[in-house]
Amino acid sequence: MGATHRLVQDNYTLTPVYAIMFGGVVLVGIGSMYFHAQPDNHRLVWDRLAMAIVFMSLTAGLLCEHTRRQWQGRLLYPLLIVGVASVLYWYQTELQGHGDLRAYLLVQFLPMLLIPSVMLVRPSRFTRRGDIWWALACYLLAKFAEFNDRAIFLWTGVISGHTLKHLLAAVALLLLLRMLYRRRAQADSVGL
Repeated sequence: MGATHRLVQDNYTLTPVYAIMFGGVVLVGIGSMYFHAQPDNHRLVWDRLAMAIVFMSLTAGLLCEHTRRQWQGRLLYPLLIVGVASVLYWYQTELQGHGDLRAYLLVQFLPMLLIPSVMLVRPSRFTRRGDIWWALACYLLAKFAEFNDRAIFLWTGVISGHTLKHLLAAVALLLLLRMLYRRRAQADSVGL
């Protein structure tokens, strides 16, 4: 009974991280609509702030699933602050005429290296790890599509790389949602 209660409690305690992440996804939708209605850097800041929330909360959640649950409280809010600060730094330098994206790019791409590295070294306390790998693959394909926007449009004649990026990112999020809905705590993970 005690071990089962602890497993349920462990699964529940990670939920706020993912609630913040999916709240950020809603904000990305709003920020993206706001930006695409009249694209400029003043509007782009809202889209990027929301994306930073998604990146950092996902990073905190997945790292805690593969390391220690107790780190969630220590990681989540500092990572969120770093994510927001990276966007504000970019925006401030943009206003000065030399938009510096390095910090924001670190926030966006470092998790894509850090999360797989931790997943390869440490087991998860939950099942359905494969969904994370598929979500990461979709995100990498989304970035590839974004960088090859024009070439994809010229090749397909119908869909741009930018549009494909949005669709692939949505698939990645659906995979993560499915993972959270279907996963189960692993019985041998009580000590993690």
